Amino acid sequence: MKEVVIVGGGSSGLTAAITAARNGKDVTIIERNNKCGKKILITGNGRCNFWNTDENLSHFHSSNSNLLKEFITDERKNSILKFFDSLGLAYKTKNGYYYPFSNQAFTVENALLSECKKLNIKIINDITVEKIIKKDCFIINPDKEKITAKNIIIATGSKAAPKTGSDGLGYEISKSLGHNIITPLPSLVQLKADEPYFKNWSGIRTDVKVNLLINHKYIKSETGEVQLTNYGLSGICIFNLSGEAAKALNQNKNVIISINFIPFASNPKTFLQTLNKNSYHKTISELLEGILHYKLVDIIIKKTHLKRDLLLNTLTDNELNNLIKTLTDFQIEILDTHTLDHAQVCSGGIPLTEINSKTLESLKVKNLYFTGEIIDIDGDCGGYNLGWAWMSGIIAGKNVK
Repeated sequence: MKEVVIVGGGSSGLTAAITAARNGKDVTIIERNNKCGKKILITGNGRCNFWNTDENLSHFHSSNSNLLKEFITDERKNSILKFFDSLGLAYKTKNGYYYPFSNQAFTVENALLSECKKLNIKIINDITVEKIIKKDCFIINPDKEKITAKNIIIATGSKAAPKTGSDGLGYEISKSLGHNIITPLPSLVQLKADEPYFKNWSGIRTDVKVNLLINHKYIKSETGEVQLTNYGLSGICIFNLSGEAAKALNQNKNVIISINFIPFASNPKTFLQTLNKNSYHKTISELLEGILHYKLVDIIIKKTHLKRDLLLNTLTDNELNNLIKTLTDFQIEILDTHTLDHAQVCSGGIPLTEINSKTLESLKVKNLYFTGEIIDIDGDCGGYNLGWAWMSGIIAGKNVK
């Protein structure tokens, strides 16, 4: 019988394996792919943004958000860099994002796998764990390989990016062992809508402030670059709103994204009037083309029903207010998210109320542990999801019996 079996050789599984082995445990990883760490290679556009200097707890989300502070503590956040220091990984920061100094995700994957080899961690590839039953011990795939284990750490990931092997099978295994599952939904994903002007603005990138409204109530905002596409909206600031949007859409709630195209203008009316005064009375279209993409200007003018060759100082108060509202509160009704194939992570998973926050051991099944995305914790863009993977792997690996 094996002492510790980790189901899933991704970021959290490898971290748990290394930590447990360093604590003297005999560890085996079962990975369905032909190599561990496949998803690591595509993170951060192949550069692996693995953590962030902004460690604020607000970057993490859960259906039981009041419990987050018990799972993500300062001590655990500090353990991330200590762990990578112990692997001999050199790293750097850019705009608060941590990257390997090589700028290659392969460096992170290689550091983890090299440490596994050094610690004599056994890795069994090309086996899909379809079933686990618990008797005196755990029996993995009882109708096939019949691997027995004293302890199990489930590190299978979520349903996001299924091409990397995360197809949600871990949820089914956990349910069969008595756990509930909060519905997994796409997060850090593009948002879809249906407007006739999308084909005209497709490909435009612009710096904006975006507000998320659910049932016409303000929820949260993000500032940054948005990518205007032929299906709707993309970009980091959209990704960071997508998790809340997906949950609302799943409950058939109305979801609106409001875009402020001139977030730098504290007083939009004064800004436009000053711009007009300094620009020798250009037409509205000429004035706006000085600050926005010309294709976007066309859409805004059509939306306000103004003529392109009008001068700003000839507009009525209603016309000027309408123009300002369109520039600062451009509303788009969101109909859906992009598919799980495009999502970086999922929200949902094993409820925090069913896991021991100190050890990540199941409160329902003794010697069963969870790490990473299968737990109902997801983060913003910027290395937070990998941060949780490292943290949870360290916790489970340290506490497995």
